[in-house]
Amino acid sequence: MASRAAAAVAVLALVCAVQSSLSAAAVPGLSAAFYKTSCPRLEQIVDKHVTATFNGDRGVAPALMRILFHDCFTQGCDASVLIKGPGSERETGPNRTLRPVALDLIDRIRREANATCGQVVSCADITVLATRDALVKAGGPRFPVDLGRRDSFEPATQQVGLLPLPSDDVDGLMRSFRGRNLNRDDLVALSGAHTFGVAHCGVISPRVNSANKTPLMDAQFAKDLQAKCKTDNPAVTQDLDVLTPHAFDNKYYEGLNQRKGLFKSDQFLVDHPETRNLALTFSRDQVAFFKQFAISMTKMTEMNVLTGKQGEIRAECSVAGRRPRIEAAAAAGDEGVKADM
Repeated sequence: MASRAAAAVAVLALVCAVQSSLSAAAVPGLSAAFYKTSCPRLEQIVDKHVTATFNGDRGVAPALMRILFHDCFTQGCDASVLIKGPGSERETGPNRTLRPVALDLIDRIRREANATCGQVVSCADITVLATRDALVKAGGPRFPVDLGRRDSFEPATQQVGLLPLPSDDVDGLMRSFRGRNLNRDDLVALSGAHTFGVAHCGVISPRVNSANKTPLMDAQFAKDLQAKCKTDNPAVTQDLDVLTPHAFDNKYYEGLNQRKGLFKSDQFLVDHPETRNLALTFSRDQVAFFKQFAISMTKMTEMNVLTGKQGEIRAECSVAGRRPRIEAAAAAGDEGVKADM
């Protein structure tokens, strides 16, 4: 009983600390009660669909996390990565392997929200809420979410190159994160999302087959990966966290201590003087990791969001609308629409 009470106190303290840390960082146009009147059952709808999908495929949690990160890190959390078609982000580089199970889940939530409330809920907000709920079901922390994001009219194809690469060193990662107003703590914590999910051999092979083994990898682990990735079969994957691959916890950082970081960008975290101490702290203290992860997730999901009359609310998440014509807006005397151009 005492241990349960202590755990409850730790969780309560974590939630209070996260909310306190974020209380002064609210984004104008976002609010926790944004859909209180227009779609009061939204979070119930999201939870219902996430629960059903998660129970059938726990991999939907890391799949959603990847979609959200790839969306937010380009031009902000505006559901641009969901747009299909030639020239879209979905056709570019790492986004070609976004998992259909997560994309289909977002679409199902979108359809029920439209049917229940009308076209008032953005795909951007749905993506954030679904990711948060799936993260909790996988054992992770529940991070605070304010709502009111709008969807972009176009993909951020030119910005896909801003996504950090598995081969990046810490200096490169730091530059990338600072360019998005995220700091060192955000980098170390958000990298912990690799505590679940998988990677394909096409990404792994260059690391394990390179003559340059920097950063150092456990010899047996490298040998096992070389054997696994001799095939060109794209269905062959490797868990990012070799200790507890299906749970969201701090074991990812323990794996780094054992030199079993799958990507260079992961393993470098325990080697670089800027990130080593925090990575080691997270390996020993899951509460500290969860607290910072929740803070960093909220920061990331509030970067460069569209609010108010910016952007649109898409009828279908994979199909963007068209910007209003400036001439039409001027003729109608609609200052709000003109301001969006």
